[in-house]
Amino acid sequence: MKLPVAPALAALLYASSALLCAQDPASPTEKPAEKAPMPPAESPPAPAPKPLKPTKPTKPGEPLTTRSAVDSLTDAELDQVISLLKENYINPEALAEDDLKRATVQGLIDRIAPGARIVEAPVPGSSQASPFRAEILDARIGYARLGATVPGNVAELDAALANFTEKKLGALVLDLRATPPSAEFEQTAEVCRRFCPKGKVLFSVKKPNIKQEQILTSKDDPKYRGVMVVLVDRDTAGNAEIIASVLRMHVRAMVIGQQTKGEAVEFAELPLAGGKLLRVAVAEVGLPDNVAVFPGGVKPDLVVEVSQETTNEVLKRELEKGVAELVFETERPRMNEAALVAGTNPELDALQALQKARGERPKPPLRDTVLQRAVDFITTIAIYEKKPAAK
Repeated sequence: MKLPVAPALAALLYASSALLCAQDPASPTEKPAEKAPMPPAESPPAPAPKPLKPTKPTKPGEPLTTRSAVDSLTDAELDQVISLLKENYINPEALAEDDLKRATVQGLIDRIAPGARIVEAPVPGSSQASPFRAEILDARIGYARLGATVPGNVAELDAALANFTEKKLGALVLDLRATPPSAEFEQTAEVCRRFCPKGKVLFSVKKPNIKQEQILTSKDDPKYRGVMVVLVDRDTAGNAEIIASVLRMHVRAMVIGQQTKGEAVEFAELPLAGGKLLRVAVAEVGLPDNVAVFPGGVKPDLVVEVSQETTNEVLKRELEKGVAELVFETERPRMNEAALVAGTNPELDALQALQKARGERPKPPLRDTVLQRAVDFITTIAIYEKKPAAK
């Protein structure tokens, strides 16, 4: 089934084909149609033609990209480009009607990205849950990996926050790197309510052409107070981006990691005839003070560049074996009193083990660099707060 052409494109193609027919050299003997008589004087004058001005003029000296070049063209020039391509391009077959339709759809999706894309329909049972995990690091920092924003995980978050508060942990790391995107805005607000002061506007959800706006606020006192750090990565999208932005705004949380996807919207998945889905943004999430997350994403306060492959491996290992071993460095073996009594030398044993590697460079141990920077930040804050005031 062929994809429908957008109305604007249909008009554009129609105008281009009309222009081609008018320039067709195959019918030179045809006479032009007689002009219609002039309207009477009392008739209203015909509307003036549009001025030939570019829609978005480029700045002097600014290099032209494809986007900026196309945006600088007038309507007449857009028609002219299509006509000239059809007449002169080396491969006319590439400009057939189907190809123009595909190019239009591709261009539209690229232009409004990340607001739309074509995706495969999910295989039933293929989606995997993202569980919650909590841990205490170095007996002083609470760590909470949120996982999916579902009621069960939010309940586990409550239990972890109660434990952190009871143990008087002054800092918390909220890890959103394993939080899959969803449009469960009420559950997203529930997570924010655990930390934000009562009565604050968290975010709003608004659909185009609908006057009513859904506004979500904090309803109770926060369940945790302390220094907060939020971890994000390149795959962080949707509700996780909302949480990171809200916590940075209302509790001055430090955001560490990589710039997020910029998909803080509600998506609808519309079925196509062949089984694929058109995933398109249908509602925008707004933050107080007009802070924009879509389509630019959340820019971290501290950028830590890590490949997504490494991040995925780290998250998998931490879920299976815990977080601490990927954060704190293991102290190398040293000679001690117990070794002297036993007649052994740990330092020599370690050196011999290294020599047995036959000169091969050992693979560096897997480390959660982003979480390490979060721990460093919290440690710095703690040292600064303990520093006596200057007299």
